[in-house]
Amino acid sequence: MRLVYPWLCELVKVPGDPESVATTLALRGFEVASIEHGRQPVIDFEITANRPDCLSTIGLAREASAAYGVPLRMPDRAMPAPGNGPSVDVAIEDADLCPRYCAQVFEVGIGTSPAWLQERLEAAGVRPINNVVDVTNYVMLEMGQPMHAFDLARLGGRALRIRRAKPGEKIRTLDGVERTLDGDMLVIADAARPQAVGGVMGGADSEIDAKTTSMVLESAYFTPASVRRTSKRLALKTEASTRFERGADVDAPPVGIARAAALLHQLGAARPVGRIVDRYPAPRPPVTLALRGARLTHVLGLQVPADDVPRILTPLGFTVSPSDRGGAGWQVEVPTYRVDVQREIDLVEEVARHYGYDRVPATFPALASPQAPPDARTLQDRLVRQVLTACGFSEATTFTFIEQQAAAPFADGAEPAALANPLSEKFAVLRPSLLPGLVDACAYNRRRERRDVRLFETGARFGPAGEARAVAFAWCGAGSVPNWSAATRPVDFFDVKGVVEALCGAMGATPAFEPATRSYLVPGRTAQVLDGSGDGARAIGVVGQIQPAILDARGFPAAEPIYAAELDLDALAALGAGDIQRAEPLPRFPAIVRDLSILVDDGLPAAAVRGTIRRAAPPTLVQLAEFDRYRGKGIPEGRVSLSLRLTFRSSERTLTDAEVDEAMTRVVAALEASHGAQRR
Repeated sequence: MRLVYPWLCELVKVPGDPESVATTLALRGFEVASIEHGRQPVIDFEITANRPDCLSTIGLAREASAAYGVPLRMPDRAMPAPGNGPSVDVAIEDADLCPRYCAQVFEVGIGTSPAWLQERLEAAGVRPINNVVDVTNYVMLEMGQPMHAFDLARLGGRALRIRRAKPGEKIRTLDGVERTLDGDMLVIADAARPQAVGGVMGGADSEIDAKTTSMVLESAYFTPASVRRTSKRLALKTEASTRFERGADVDAPPVGIARAAALLHQLGAARPVGRIVDRYPAPRPPVTLALRGARLTHVLGLQVPADDVPRILTPLGFTVSPSDRGGAGWQVEVPTYRVDVQREIDLVEEVARHYGYDRVPATFPALASPQAPPDARTLQDRLVRQVLTACGFSEATTFTFIEQQAAAPFADGAEPAALANPLSEKFAVLRPSLLPGLVDACAYNRRRERRDVRLFETGARFGPAGEARAVAFAWCGAGSVPNWSAATRPVDFFDVKGVVEALCGAMGATPAFEPATRSYLVPGRTAQVLDGSGDGARAIGVVGQIQPAILDARGFPAAEPIYAAELDLDALAALGAGDIQRAEPLPRFPAIVRDLSILVDDGLPAAAVRGTIRRAAPPTLVQLAEFDRYRGKGIPEGRVSLSLRLTFRSSERTLTDAEVDEAMTRVVAALEASHGAQRR
């Protein structure tokens, strides 16, 4: 809101210069964007959405009046005596979208506005047009009430119908664009066709021009939600829609016409013909709130003198009277332009703003009850962050809304959930996976010469079954930290698999892996992650290499792989994962290590071999790892030599060679029976 300083000074005698006024109002909650010095100094305020009353000079003057304790001088609103000419017929056919509508007929002489009016409009950022249009804009800037003038001769039947548009109905607005209307948009129509889009913009067919001799001046209140929806769908943002969609003053329409009539009479530009038409089917009663002194003290943490409450609220337009209840308190009638004041706490805020935030003590309130235990999901997310950060990953935060092209490959054939009113095509659907955002983040880094990237994210994903919490991570570039003493290697499947094992282990789950297929992962380099801690394996995620075609489409070099994984945090929580991990003492007794080399089918997963060994071995088998895989000379076609290292140890005593030999015999027998293995 561009506040013209001389205009403000006409309404309230503020001491000091524009800088001091800007500082004073900033301390009352109005952010100052800039101060411009010139013939007409201007203070540009950033007005928050909940204060539409301050999108006007009078609104900010009212705040200055309360801040400085000086009276507010309202401008002349004396309506000139109307003539005896005919009026206009007004009918509200949809009171839900337009609760109040006022109109009055004027005889006009179109001309140029005086210099003082043009200068003031230009300082406020509005282009002067002619005396009638300039007056309507002036009243909007002064009191926050948008108005519109129709050329009466161009209206069909001297009638205005405030109704919903007919589906597909068209109107050419003042900007010269023909627009197609929906059935839930409000229009101001004559007997034949729409002449304005309610609360947004007038129509070109009834525009005021140099030939206009009589006009109908409109001043109305439109439902904020209706104006906001219409403005968004038509992609048409105006000064009027900005004010109406935040909430205007339902009592302002007749006052706006009176002020415009006084200005037009002062300029010699128009005189009223006939009485004002005021259609207000369901008048709204004033809102009255109780403000308790004890509540005020409790919230602010200080004692505000009782005399200061009416001193602060009255200049802001509130009607304050002592409460008839016992104890200190007040009954406060809220002015209709303060649409943001709905509860007692809103009145507390008003008192605090003008009493001074700097006088509120900086203390924390005492807790009346013990602190609630932390959410288990918060503890789980914290553990995930600790583990993945320790693995060298950085946390990323990507958008929940993504574009259709990015989401489709990761939806596995399902249709991503689309938004009814997306901000743009880049935010059209809900993400079915966390991976699209991480892939785009890797591409963003790669375009800036960052080749080695490790990113993770926790958050919600949305599929046919609804919303679910997940953790995902992506890894591209080097598989190890570059070092002068050794050559680096690119990341591979087993690097990412190791991170999954570390994460699941920290959360109390025992991961198992089996071959799988996903449309967005490379076949043969994809595995489903299962929880192997119980009797029945349950899917908890997937790990693999992102399809090169997807990388190419998202701007990442297809020749450079990205390995990624995604785990279901809700599934892990249901399995009881995330329990506290307990430290075990260092072993007191020595271990016995045995190496085993076997011939197996080359298509047999190593996980199946490990599972067979663990089932056959006694509990003293504490570690099992592959250390060699060989296929070549001396190995039959279709077979592979797999070498494993088995470590046995007891926590109670030193094992004997005989016990370990017996365990190895059982292991070999199980491998021969289950997989046709041959010991080398």
